[in-house]
Amino acid sequence: MASDKCEMTNGKSVLLFFIDGLGIGTRGPHNPLDGLAGAEPLGIFQNETAKVPFDGIIVPTDATLGVAGRPQSASGQTTILTGVNAPAAIGHHKQGFPNQALLDIIREHSIFLQLKRAGVKPIIFANTYTKRFFEARPRWVSATTAAVEAADLTFNTVEDLQAGRAIYHDFTNELLRERGERVGERTPEEASEVLARIVRDHRFTLYEYFITDKIGHAQDADAAARVLMKLATFIRTLLSSLNLKETTVILTSDHGNIEDLSIRTHTLNPVPTIIWGSKNSHIASRVRSLVDITPVIVEGLTGA
Repeated sequence: MASDKCEMTNGKSVLLFFIDGLGIGTRGPHNPLDGLAGAEPLGIFQNETAKVPFDGIIVPTDATLGVAGRPQSASGQTTILTGVNAPAAIGHHKQGFPNQALLDIIREHSIFLQLKRAGVKPIIFANTYTKRFFEARPRWVSATTAAVEAADLTFNTVEDLQAGRAIYHDFTNELLRERGERVGERTPEEASEVLARIVRDHRFTLYEYFITDKIGHAQDADAAARVLMKLATFIRTLLSSLNLKETTVILTSDHGNIEDLSIRTHTLNPVPTIIWGSKNSHIASRVRSLVDITPVIVEGLTGA
């Protein structure tokens, strides 16, 4: 078994593509993905066999983790980034940003820290941070930020983005430009080339996209259609730019939301974990819930 794990990605690279608030929904007017031509691989529905571009495999993944209530961002993301069942550990699903109990879990079990201790390098969080974050650090930080800090990794800045070494959570840079940053616009295709270069230069890359969750809460169907089309184009172009014999791409989410705009809250739907790469069937066989994401990546990159 250990040799199988080692074979999966050892000596190669892994991209963990995290999308906030994307569940596997049902068909109907409540779902902006239903009938949205060109939204593959995001156009996936329950009880149907989906054809995934680039020979990807979809695994419906449990985000409730055996805890009553609707899955939430802080606890779900902590689970994805550590392999620890965070809501079970604290007794409930935690919305928003991690509290102290979740931060303690991240600081001990961050995927970046696990990989760093195992000697896997280089590793990177591909997202960009603005000067505002460093000058007036917010009281509450995201699970991804806490995971990066746990391993004492360097944060990417706007200067890194301008040099093509980083990418913003809004990969088009529209939000950055609205905030007065001197950066050029990027099409989804241009942004995907930047992320592909980052992935090729690192053993492990994490990229986070959370506009989907914001739009789900806003229940804005028009904005959802626009964003999902750009995101789907971004992902497809990214996959076409990577050598999937050398790179494993794992896309997952923390909870459902945007797939059901009839409600403002998160859903109880499973989330999609989509795996691309030469060993995707092996990885798919290991994933059942959000707890499994970090272990399968760490084992694959270390041969543990």
